[in-house]
Amino acid sequence: MRLTVHGHDLYAYTGGRPFDPAQPTVVFIHGVLNDHGVWILQSRYLAHHGFNVLAIDLPGHGRSGGAPPASVEAAAGTVLALLDAAGVPRAALVGHSFGSLIALEAAAQAPGRVTHLALLGTACPMKVSPTLLDSSLNTPEKAIALVNTFSHSTLAPPPSALGPGTWLYGSSRALMRRVLAGNAQANVFHTGFKACDDYANGEQAMAAVQCPTLFVIGRHDQMTPPRSARALARLARQGRTVEVDAGHALMSEAPDAVLFALRDFLAA
Repeated sequence: MRLTVHGHDLYAYTGGRPFDPAQPTVVFIHGVLNDHGVWILQSRYLAHHGFNVLAIDLPGHGRSGGAPPASVEAAAGTVLALLDAAGVPRAALVGHSFGSLIALEAAAQAPGRVTHLALLGTACPMKVSPTLLDSSLNTPEKAIALVNTFSHSTLAPPPSALGPGTWLYGSSRALMRRVLAGNAQANVFHTGFKACDDYANGEQAMAAVQCPTLFVIGRHDQMTPPRSARALARLARQGRTVEVDAGHALMSEAPDAVLFALRDFLAA
């Protein structure tokens, strides 16, 4: 599904189902140097179980046009404009890593438009080491290798992710390379990392959120350590926390656990 948002095409994967205005809508927001495909299991399941799914490629990523968002606030504005373009008055927002900050900020900017908020692999502040910031700009292959090392706690996922024997490091690295190479006008890697590093509104945003909030935490997460997510969760009005046996790459390392956490949260 393609929608015009801020003058550019924005791609949203619908899980293979047509959009039905009578159904509740869930928007999935990916992290730095990823695209909608990281949500493949979760988005397809929900799309076939009573939800509209809009798993987006952020501007400048994957199949979406426009410039990559230079700030969390700008990206949140894009998500809210997406809801306008799709004719969706209210939706659940699900974000991973950079995407979790975007979802959080969008829920704070327009609390009346967000029914549920799910934050996966989150932290606030989400500081990026100077080494990674520099590498993402000047030696992106080195940065991709570092991110994959710190994002994964296992070599292969359960069969329900991408199939038996999938090499998580290799598939994630291939995705990051593809997203980086897909934008010749901007370094989406460095832009995304800098947006994460610059974002300082997390606590204030959490205080403004009115809807129930789910925190899905990877017990072995080295990119956004569990203690950081728990600290943010304590500020949520209607917060609940689910911990899964995974690193930062939650959706591929613990696909079923993430799916069940989202399913039960949205049903409640």
